[in-house]
Amino acid sequence: MADFNQLYQTMKHRVYNTVLSYLQSAEDAEEVTQDVFLEVHQNLENFRQEAQLSTWVYRIAINKSLDFLRHKNRKKRFAILTSLWNPESGELQHDHSDFMHPGIALERKEQSIELFKAIDTLPENQKTAFILIFVEQLPYQEAAQIMDIGVKALESQVHRAKQNLRKVLKNKQD
Repeated sequence: MADFNQLYQTMKHRVYNTVLSYLQSAEDAEEVTQDVFLEVHQNLENFRQEAQLSTWVYRIAINKSLDFLRHKNRKKRFAILTSLWNPESGELQHDHSDFMHPGIALERKEQSIELFKAIDTLPENQKTAFILIFVEQLPYQEAAQIMDIGVKALESQVHRAKQNLRKVLKNKQD
């Protein structure tokens, strides 16, 4: 139990920020972060030490985030089919415009909102690579281990992510 508490204290902010980068909602990120550490706690004794403990925890966080998004997107598609607008307020029900990542300075809020909207359009592997390298600022070797791919494959995913982000952001300016 002491090992878990130490792991939790060491990793809780990093896991939360990673999850938040995917979900772009503080409330959802808190929920998924709890789920991550619940799974870690339940499976810590089964950890095989084939990778670093932090790599294992990141992999759980990413998988839980992607699972949450898949589930949410299924629900969102259904909601869009039934109603795009909130019947009481008349406002759009699925707007992420108030999202603010804690690692971004306040004066760059508008830019960060657009950037995270653009990141959200990337394919899963590109999104994961971009978040691990540029948002979480992990070394390429560690990010590659988390994604269970080689460093060259990670570099390729990052390169494609940057190209796609440039296209998306350029189209927003036009």
